[in-house]
Amino acid sequence: MNWLLVFIGGGLGSVLRFAISRLFLSFEFSLFPIATLLANVFSTTLVGIIALRFLVPNSSLSYYFLVIGFCGGFSTFSTFSLETFQLIKNGHLFWAGINVIFSVLLCLFLLYLISKSIK
Repeated sequence: MNWLLVFIGGGLGSVLRFAISRLFLSFEFSLFPIATLLANVFSTTLVGIIALRFLVPNSSLSYYFLVIGFCGGFSTFSTFSLETFQLIKNGHLFWAGINVIFSVLLCLFLLYLISKSIK
């Protein structure tokens, strides 16, 4: 059953992430990979709320479906890495640095805020 929950959640997360990427590609307003940042920020927030705020056990059905499946499919470190590498390769070092700083620090800060709200 857990495998099925991860499979369905992951599929839904991946499709939603693909849709967001397509939506932002149609705007082409910046070199900055905003779609990936938003997907990762949303996933981090959802993981923080579920795992930290509600203290959902790692063995619960909602944990398998939402945290491992949906958030795992929706967020993406590999795309973040590829987009950052492409920015560096194309000489956009400023945007690459901003992407790394925003992606890592913003997601960690969100988890920090969520964990502080538990008390």
